[in-house]
Amino acid sequence: MSAPHLPKVAGIDPTVPPPAHTATPLPGIPAAAPQPGTPLQDRLAGWVSDLTTLHELIGRLARTSTLDGALRELLDAGASLVGARRGMAVIEPADGHGPTATVGLGLAHADLGTIETVPRSATSYGRLLDGLPGGPLPDPRPPSVDSLPLTGSAVDGRAGSHAAAHTADGHGADEAAGAPTGAPGPVAVPDLLGDEHLDPRHREVAARLGFAASYAVPLSTPEAGRLGAVVWLYDEPAEPDGRHRHLVSLYGQYASEHLARLLELERGRSQIAALTEELLPTRLPRVPGARLAARHTAGGSGGGDWYDALPLPEGALGLAVGSVSGTGPGAVAAMGRLRASLRAYAVMEGEDPVAVLSDLELLLRLTEPARTATALFAYAEPARRRIVLAGAGHVPPLVLGERRTEYVETSLSAPLGMLACWEAPSVDLDVEPGETVLLYTDGLLRRMGGSVDRAFTRLHAAASSVPKADRDDPEAVVDHVLRLVLGGPDDAGDGGEDGAGGGGGHEGGRVARDADEDVVILAARFD
Repeated sequence: MSAPHLPKVAGIDPTVPPPAHTATPLPGIPAAAPQPGTPLQDRLAGWVSDLTTLHELIGRLARTSTLDGALRELLDAGASLVGARRGMAVIEPADGHGPTATVGLGLAHADLGTIETVPRSATSYGRLLDGLPGGPLPDPRPPSVDSLPLTGSAVDGRAGSHAAAHTADGHGADEAAGAPTGAPGPVAVPDLLGDEHLDPRHREVAARLGFAASYAVPLSTPEAGRLGAVVWLYDEPAEPDGRHRHLVSLYGQYASEHLARLLELERGRSQIAALTEELLPTRLPRVPGARLAARHTAGGSGGGDWYDALPLPEGALGLAVGSVSGTGPGAVAAMGRLRASLRAYAVMEGEDPVAVLSDLELLLRLTEPARTATALFAYAEPARRRIVLAGAGHVPPLVLGERRTEYVETSLSAPLGMLACWEAPSVDLDVEPGETVLLYTDGLLRRMGGSVDRAFTRLHAAASSVPKADRDDPEAVVDHVLRLVLGGPDDAGDGGEDGAGGGGGHEGGRVARDADEDVVILAARFD
């Protein structure tokens, strides 16, 4: 009966015995012949190890959701692949539509600025950003008579010291990266301080910051073209070998695709944010007896939070905040239509906030039956310091003054679009001289995270802690409140014992801490 075969592990045959010795044999004694297949197994084991490393690094990169986070992960992973300690990544799309960004690894902001003082064409990453081919960096000195007949990197004596990176089998790095000949490819400068052909400013900055070599690779995709470049810096003269160049080339290809997707998302977010700002008031009205301040922070997904303030007949003032369900361009467009409609209703019947919201609910139900919205409208008479307000599923306003900081008790009501006929009683509010009324959207509470009660408590504590010197300025009040409630979990001084943090979902009366939520806050101070 034949003996059972032992299992294979990671591509290595366990039946092949290990070498009889690892030390050099004595003179005169012939060395034992290597076992057949051992070099191939070693290569297979190396390939498996490389694939495992790439899989792990790519997985970490895929989990990044922001451009800045992806660049930092790219720098860190690439540094481990090429054996460097510091680096710099620059995003500069070739189409010129932005966004642009510069991120450093192990480099302070001042260090990045110092590197950028080097002439762009004299740096490896600058040549890649400008679309110049990889290879020897240009000699800043004028050519001598003896060097004029010598053309091409094949006869340039400098080509061996700072030529484009080559793979282990002798092929150019452009070929390893899948780029056509002549296209921008990796650029290795193995000895920055000792290469007299480099730009003097380049060597001066390298000596000042303490790096002696660099290795730069382009970031590009066939569809998007050039996105940017990344360069890693060595503390001593060095350059990665062919194997590690090949690994960082493969990793760079995936990183470029991932960055291209994030770049498109970032552009979309910027466009939505710009559209949202255009739909909101460009400036707040000036009404005798009241001073206004507003802040709006657009979320990453483009929400439908909005605010408005408009002068009404007989010295009155209309104040409104609201939020439309959904995200993206559709929600932003719905927000613009809803805000424009509310302005029209406020001019016609602003003294009756219930009628304004009732008309708004009917319009929403007829024109956009699939959407819901929350809204709060306040009719203020600054001369009498009197406010009549009504809310549709909206969070209550907060009154801040020398003698009180309290929420306004409003009647419970469903959001607009959720009932066949919406109507809720209005609330009368008398404010004292010097008091400020804060209107806001629930996005502010969601940004805080934790339970709903805790979020309300933190907002109350932040409003209560406004310094007396700042209470006369609504701008200072708004900035103080936002700085505290959107900071760390304990910045507002809330010493609650529920221990609610920034995680948590919607269950159990909790809201999720979500940076994608819009934040709107509108403050009105009455003299």
